[in-house]
Amino acid sequence: MKHHLLSLTLSLTAATVVAEEWRFNNFLPETRPESAELSQFVDEVNAADTGTTLKLYSGGSLGLPNTDVLRFVPKGAVEMSLMWANYLGRDAPELSSVVVQGTIASVDEFKQALPIIQEIYAEAYADWGITSVGYAAIPMLSVSVFCRDEPVNTLGQLKSKKLRVWARDQVEAFTQLGVAAQIIPQEEMYVAMKTGVVDCALYPALYAHTVSLQEVSKYASFLYPMASGPYVIGVSSDTWDAADDAFKAAVSTAADGLWQRTNHYDDDLEREMAARDTLVGQGIVWGDDFPDADRDAFVGAVTGIWAKLAEEAGGKAPSYRQRVLDALDR
Repeated sequence: MKHHLLSLTLSLTAATVVAEEWRFNNFLPETRPESAELSQFVDEVNAADTGTTLKLYSGGSLGLPNTDVLRFVPKGAVEMSLMWANYLGRDAPELSSVVVQGTIASVDEFKQALPIIQEIYAEAYADWGITSVGYAAIPMLSVSVFCRDEPVNTLGQLKSKKLRVWARDQVEAFTQLGVAAQIIPQEEMYVAMKTGVVDCALYPALYAHTVSLQEVSKYASFLYPMASGPYVIGVSSDTWDAADDAFKAAVSTAADGLWQRTNHYDDDLEREMAARDTLVGQGIVWGDDFPDADRDAFVGAVTGIWAKLAEEAGGKAPSYRQRVLDALDR
């Protein structure tokens, strides 16, 4: 009897410990600016002293692939996770076609679309048993082509190279333009560039230092501006519903602060140019931009592919795309 009571006490104690700490999975490197913002979010939640604390695990340190979020979050493999819709095309193609990168090229248009994008994300994740408890905006990025051995700043030159990209829409757009592109995960890009698996990599200059891209490439040139749907902080709906009200209020308050800090774009260009200067100081030769005609060709290709991907995804994807288009007054 005593042994039974001891076992029961230990079990209850273990359950209490688990309930008091939530693991927050962040697939972004610790060096990314967004990770600093998420760290502040965690600090603000914990400062509320609700009895439940968050612990941030950055850089995929929990070993949970960012492409599997829709599989492991509803099962409670982790209590909270960062999610990015463009990584989820395998399991939820309708999510990855809400915003196809390259189709929104101005801050004003992006601001028009954001409330609808957030609304769609909340609905879509809910269908997977995930509650969206917060958002972190992504800057209006400038995407450049980084190359190992020689400068490339035209689509014509790029046709003779193997290009790393990170999303299917990019593969299809570049293929349509005669460029051989393949998806290589961020964590494998350094080795792929170093060993010549690819000659060039598509990547924002703003974040190039976080993956040491300057160590494996010598040349870079700007190709196109890119707006992306925000990162979402997700929790299993069952876990969220069972959470303490005080903790949920602390998360919501900290999430509001996170969105207010990140949802502004006035200094994006200044940050981009500073990032390029830093990369040049580290040995990158920054070349002329791709010509307007090449940029227009890429945007035209990817805009057409947006419609194709939505149709292929089926289900709610075409209506999601139309809702974004309506918000953009297109």
